[in-house]
Amino acid sequence: MRSIRAICVLFVPVVVGFFAINTVADSVTVEEAKLLRDEVREMFYHAYYGYMEHAFPLDELRPLSCEGEDSLGGYALTLIDSLDTLALLGDAEQFSSSVEWIGKNLQFDINKTVSVFETTIRVLGGLLSAHLVASDYATGMRVSSYENQLLHLAEDLGRRMLPAFETPTGIPFGSVNLLLGVDENESKITSTAGGGTLTLEFGILSRLTNDPVFEQVTKNAVRGLWARRSKLDLVGAHINVFTGEWTQKDAGIGTSIDSFYEYLLKAYLLFGDEEYLFIFKEAYQAAMRHLFADPWYVEVNMDSATIVWPLFNSLQAFWPGLQVLAGDVDPAIRTHAAFFSVWRRYGFTPEGFNLATLSVQHGQKSYPLRPELIESTYWLYKATRDPRYLDAGRDIVASLQYGARCPCGYCHITDVEDHKQEDHMESFFLAETVKYLWLLFDLAVGGDNLVENGPYKYIFSTEGHLLPASPRISLMREHCSYYGAFCNTSRLREESYVSDILGEFLEANGSKIFRELGPSRLPGSPTCQRTTFSSGLIKGFCLDLTHGQKFGISYFSSVVAPKEHEPANPKEATPSESNPVVFVSSVGSADSASDHWKDNISDLRPSNDN
Repeated sequence: MRSIRAICVLFVPVVVGFFAINTVADSVTVEEAKLLRDEVREMFYHAYYGYMEHAFPLDELRPLSCEGEDSLGGYALTLIDSLDTLALLGDAEQFSSSVEWIGKNLQFDINKTVSVFETTIRVLGGLLSAHLVASDYATGMRVSSYENQLLHLAEDLGRRMLPAFETPTGIPFGSVNLLLGVDENESKITSTAGGGTLTLEFGILSRLTNDPVFEQVTKNAVRGLWARRSKLDLVGAHINVFTGEWTQKDAGIGTSIDSFYEYLLKAYLLFGDEEYLFIFKEAYQAAMRHLFADPWYVEVNMDSATIVWPLFNSLQAFWPGLQVLAGDVDPAIRTHAAFFSVWRRYGFTPEGFNLATLSVQHGQKSYPLRPELIESTYWLYKATRDPRYLDAGRDIVASLQYGARCPCGYCHITDVEDHKQEDHMESFFLAETVKYLWLLFDLAVGGDNLVENGPYKYIFSTEGHLLPASPRISLMREHCSYYGAFCNTSRLREESYVSDILGEFLEANGSKIFRELGPSRLPGSPTCQRTTFSSGLIKGFCLDLTHGQKFGISYFSSVVAPKEHEPANPKEATPSESNPVVFVSSVGSADSASDHWKDNISDLRPSNDN
């Protein structure tokens, strides 16, 4: 780790210095922010109407040739992904007509094999988000003719994906056929993000349909992944869903793992389920201990923490935004500055930037219009109101306008060094990239929109879909076994920035939340006390209890022998019949959990057999 830290320390002045020398323009004024907001709005409609005129109802737009292509399932993917952006922009006419068209024409009774992950975050999430807007008068975008058609479609789609969860570990297959279930030749290898980034969409579906099966299977998948973490509390990139063996042990915060961390915290924020927060606390601390080479992040072996990739990959750029939600703002500021310096150097962020050679990684030179850096820019501006983030947003708009704009939309950049364009536009450009840019500049001029000034606090899904912390979705309850208990906070260090954003979300379900995640004490020695002092920590949440102690979960390293796999039928799926190697004992309180584990500390981690 020492060598990579030295590389990073040397690199920061070089690139950040490059940034400083070239940042000579005045900071963005309120008037300029209004102009930029309107420019981003025009960017959205240039791409949206390009899709509607030249590609709809195919999945995605080819913006150079002005043609369409089916890339996921052949069900108007870009339109579904764009619905809540239309609502956010206040476009009642387009939103209403799009909701009506989808309700009348979309169906999932098709013989298509689709990605469980992509279908969940883009299609299921898009349908649910639009349903929650279209069905609620409080949003100001209620569609008068709407009768829950999108919710019915979402439920149908969710049930067609349930067969993917029929595995011995509870971790789902990566793909499923919407008509036939899981093919007998389907790969048993999936990514950690693919198995652990389904909880928000499936959890909301359970709440809206009053059927717990959706939430149960996705929570079981998270438990299945976390039960197989290393002794360092790190997870790998790819795992066998039948045996539970890691097939790629590279641990990081980017490719194949990123949104696993994201959904742990956001599932707690949206649903108030403490178990996700316990896991997030442990996972976050491990990431900061083993992956953080201030201000960069590296990939390491999950068992030994040996560096395997001194690489910044573009998917890591979501992390500062997540840190803002977690209240850990100082490192988020430093990391964002480092990540943005790469954008400044090339005009875009390449998929991979090598921290050892200070150059674009071979084979990872493209920029597919990703939103992650913009997302973190928005969150940091919201937390700090520092004008540097508006300046960053202005630079990003200029890069997209001059480098990526095409006749009918916005193009992928094949090579960030020569800015060659590729004839493809991902649906997430409209779902996320321009959405976060618009929110950034609208916030600078007052933030009078559904997110900043609407009836609910909103969590963004990993696809940027708006998920409201409404009473029906967020639980109104205290997160404590002891009324009035608080954790001892004397050992927590002070931060120069304290984020209030996290607490805003938790007001919706009656909770208080961490402003900082400090290191845990030794297991089995909880330090709770009754006090009237509120420190910003969760009421009754003791840092000393691990996830295993709190919830009585035993971790087993034994491998379940896979049986011959039969194709599953969506109509006959019974997820409760799967046999994940995670058992939850009946634990009544934090005290009983603590007592149970004091005598069984060796069970807190899986063995090295995994």
